[in-house]
Amino acid sequence: KALKIKTNELVELFEDVCQGKRLNYYPPCPQPEHVIGVNAHSDMGALTILLQANEIEGLQIRKDGEWIPLKPLPNAFVINIGDMLEVIDITLITT
Repeated sequence: KALKIKTNELVELFEDVCQGKRLNYYPPCPQPEHVIGVNAHSDMGALTILLQANEIEGLQIRKDGEWIPLKPLPNAFVINIGDMLEVIDITLITT
């Protein structure tokens, strides 16, 4: 509802799409300055569901060209809109 996309439009778009998953786990490091993590990227799928375990900071979003850290919320998931839904949104707005 928040995306203002009709349910049947989403169903049609994702009927034949395969799903994927990737798990990243970073154990605590005594020297955090040596941790590499995941490089800056955009999520190419439709949705990304993230859990920041142990309230450890590190997740950032880019808004207006600036990187903004996301403070972890206990027992909460972060839901990212991926590139695919962004393209769909632009297409629906322009048509």
